Amino acid sequence: MLTRRRFLHTGLRLAATSPFVPHIFEAEAFQPPWRQPVASSQTITVGNSSIQLDLGNGNLDLSHDAITLWVRRAVEAIAKYYGHFPISGARVLVLPSSGGGVHNGTTWGNVGGSPAFTRIRVGEHTTSDQLREDWMMTHELIHTTFPSLPEENHWLEEGTAVYVEPIARVQAGQLDQQLVWADMIPNMPQGNPRDGDRGLDRTPTWARTYWGGAGFCLLADVELRKQTRNRLGLQQALRAIASAGGTIDHDWPIDRTLAVADKATGTDVLTKLYSRMSTTPVPIDFDSLWTQLGVAPSGNTVIFNSKAPLAEIRQAIFTPLA
Repeated sequence: MLTRRRFLHTGLRLAATSPFVPHIFEAEAFQPPWRQPVASSQTITVGNSSIQLDLGNGNLDLSHDAITLWVRRAVEAIAKYYGHFPISGARVLVLPSSGGGVHNGTTWGNVGGSPAFTRIRVGEHTTSDQLREDWMMTHELIHTTFPSLPEENHWLEEGTAVYVEPIARVQAGQLDQQLVWADMIPNMPQGNPRDGDRGLDRTPTWARTYWGGAGFCLLADVELRKQTRNRLGLQQALRAIASAGGTIDHDWPIDRTLAVADKATGTDVLTKLYSRMSTTPVPIDFDSLWTQLGVAPSGNTVIFNSKAPLAEIRQAIFTPLA
């Protein structure tokens, strides 16, 4: 049974050359994560992509099959959204830890001989239901589909992963669309500017990085569909970036990234939106946006208004591409 998702984003995505080393990794500074001991290894194949799944030392109540299914479902959701898993090979290291649940996911590009490497911790007493409802594995692997941007543009990397993850899971039949909106409505406003904000490029707070980036993606998706009469959206733009080689193992400037996306849609939506929001605090009127999209909270869920001005756009965002 589907339950409400929890948007507690603690996952990180780091380029191999990033100078940022989170405090939780300081004890491992002398042992790169991709060189940690492995207890077992197998390969998951989806389309033309091979995912090396390694399990670290430690105990888990879950079977290896349950872990494999969890990773496979994440890869399949991303492949559904992008048309295929955009990177030919990746490695995932699952480390057993204390307690329960999934936590501390991190993804690197071009390290340890792999184009993409994800390390993620799973509590010893995690259940199959917790894995089925987990968002973090999909979030982390979405990072592999996007180029490594300069540090000041980290919000777009994280915002893309926050925004695309639930949509990809809905399109793959793994998540109910109503649950996504039920979480977006209260959480998206966290990304709006606060006192002292200097724009997305210059305000690297948690809220602006994750939810501010996700809000940018939502605005871009809606505007793209407005300008193309709902023929094209952010999904096609992101597919174009990945198809042009813009994956985690390549460093791209943001101008190139947005130009490739805009060329694919025949618009200048992303370039203009970035120019407007990168160094200037621009609040999003979410209440108005929800009304236009035809979505309103109702208890623990939402209700849809099919006659709202942007109802068809709302529906198209979650509809799988042919």
